[in-house]
Amino acid sequence: MSARHDETFAGDSHVGLVRTDNEDAFLVAPPLFAVADGLGGHQAGEIASSAAIDTLLEEAPRVADCKALGRAVRRANAAVIEAAEVGRGRAGMGTTLTAAMIDGSRIAVAHVGDSRAYLLHLGELEQLSQDHSMVADLVRQGQITVEESRSHPNRSVITRALGSDPNMLVDTFEVEAAQGDRLLLCTDGLTSMVSDAEIARVLGSAASAQTAVDTLVDMALAAGGHDNVTAVVVDIGRAPRRQPQPAGTPGWTLRLLWVLAAILIVAGAAWAANSYARSRAYLIAENGLISVYQGVPGSLAGVRLAWLSEETTVAVSSLDVVTANRLAEGIRADGLTEARALLEVYRYRAAEASATVAP
Repeated sequence: MSARHDETFAGDSHVGLVRTDNEDAFLVAPPLFAVADGLGGHQAGEIASSAAIDTLLEEAPRVADCKALGRAVRRANAAVIEAAEVGRGRAGMGTTLTAAMIDGSRIAVAHVGDSRAYLLHLGELEQLSQDHSMVADLVRQGQITVEESRSHPNRSVITRALGSDPNMLVDTFEVEAAQGDRLLLCTDGLTSMVSDAEIARVLGSAASAQTAVDTLVDMALAAGGHDNVTAVVVDIGRAPRRQPQPAGTPGWTLRLLWVLAAILIVAGAAWAANSYARSRAYLIAENGLISVYQGVPGSLAGVRLAWLSEETTVAVSSLDVVTANRLAEGIRADGLTEARALLEVYRYRAAEASATVAP
């Protein structure tokens, strides 16, 4: 599924750097958002996740009601089971599903599997959902630590999923968010590659939902991209509101105000573009090496809004093909600090690759 976004939400999915097929799916249909991670391999996992997402969209309630949302997830479960029975996909296929509906600052959540829902609430990251997996059970029982769970050999074994049990249980709950909070729904292709601390930093610093999604996916890929990576970010309470027109305002006055506003917009366009560009950064391949720029790639109305910040000795040829191709077009970052952090990841990977091929 391709990226989808507006001012207050964004979603994207990437196949990763190891898998050949993307079994993840996501949904951004305000006020409904969801991610699903298919299980069962080629021609099965992607069918299970797509069937779940399609059914959820059809059956979801019109308002943020967690019990009604849970019923929609159970219908999605039935749809996955039925798809296998009629020959779509294959027996044993399944999928995780984490869905959220937003009504103002109230969030209703329905969840099955080890995909996750996070909320950056007043600057602190909270994991809203509880993983249905073997390692999560071991962590809750105190047998292993959270850090140990990240490398546990059974970390991919989940204990609950859509498609396996007609009587499957769905975790449902509601939370109250605050204006300015940020909701993240994601598959384990992100959380297995990027720590909660890094997720919190990105959600707290990204200028927009789209920037947050792009940065999180990039970080998962930079860390190895061992699985499909999917993320949906929603800003809470930031939707623009239309201001009411004052009663009795004459038409000619409104027209004059519009003209003045247009003049101000034109006069301030260059300043706004320049200010925006200086808040951004990107990495790009130049003469076979990585360079860091403040600004944005390309040009706006024929004007290039980019300033060289650093020329490095990191060879693009020492990185994987996917990263090299992305560097050819420029990998965007949320400011120079984010760009330099990503550079260090690539520098480490390049050094590691050089050490591997050294005699």
